[in-house]
Amino acid sequence: MDLKLKDKVVIVTGGSRGIGAAISLELGRQGAHVALTCSSRVDAANEVAAEIQKCGSRTMVIKADVGDFKQTEKVIDSVVKELGGLHCLVCNAGVTWDGVIWKMSEEQWDKVINTNLKGYFNYNRAAARVFKDNKYGKIVNLSSINGLRGKFAQSNYSASKGGINAMSKALAKELGKFNVNVNVVAPGMVLTEMAKKIPEEFLNKAINETVLGRVADPGDVADVVAFLCSDRSRHVTGEVIKVDGGQYI
Repeated sequence: MDLKLKDKVVIVTGGSRGIGAAISLELGRQGAHVALTCSSRVDAANEVAAEIQKCGSRTMVIKADVGDFKQTEKVIDSVVKELGGLHCLVCNAGVTWDGVIWKMSEEQWDKVINTNLKGYFNYNRAAARVFKDNKYGKIVNLSSINGLRGKFAQSNYSASKGGINAMSKALAKELGKFNVNVNVVAPGMVLTEMAKKIPEEFLNKAINETVLGRVADPGDVADVVAFLCSDRSRHVTGEVIKVDGGQYI
C-alpha cells in the first residue's frame, strides 16, 4: 500500500536496531526522509541509514541522549534545517532494568523513567512546537502491553510505559486543534535480537499467551507505525493500538 509518505521528514529515536531499525527502513521504503537517533551503536545506525538511502530517501544519524532536555531541542532544530522540515515523530528509544520492587535501586528506577518517559516528553514537547506552528504533525509513541497490564519485576518499565499512554492521550487533546495526531503503538513480545537471547521457556510462554500462536516480527510493528505516520490515519488520535497477536487478551 502506498502510504503517500514521499518527502515527509520523520525522526525515529532509537532507530539503530530492532523495532526502531524496522520502523526507519519501512518509512524509508515509503519515501520518507528519516533522521535516526541513537545513544550508542552509531555504526549500526549508519548501516540502517545506508539501506534507507538505497530507497532514494535522504537520512541522517544523530548520536544523542533522549533524556537530555536541552540536547533534544538541538536535535529537532538540526533535522528541520538539514532535511527541510519535520512532519512525523516516532519515539521508540527505551531501556529495561528489571527487579522486584523491594530490591530495585533508585538508579534502576531513575534510569528507566528518565529514558522511557522523560525522553518521550523531551521529544514530544520539542516536536509539538514545530507541529503547532505548521498546523500539521504526527506523533507515534512506542509503548508496551506491559504499560497496560503490568509485568512482574518491571514496576519501573511498566510505570514508564503506562505514563507514555496517559501522556499521549493528553497530548492528543492539546494538539488536535492544530491538526496533529498523537497515537501509541503497544507491542507484546517482539522477536528482536534481544528477545532471541531470552530462555526458551519464557519465549514459549509469550507465544502461548497469544491467540495467533506466534510473536511479532519487528516488521509487524513497523507497518502499523507507518500507517499512523501517514494521512490515511488522519481521523485516528489518542489511541493505544496493541500489536501483540492477542497476547494482552
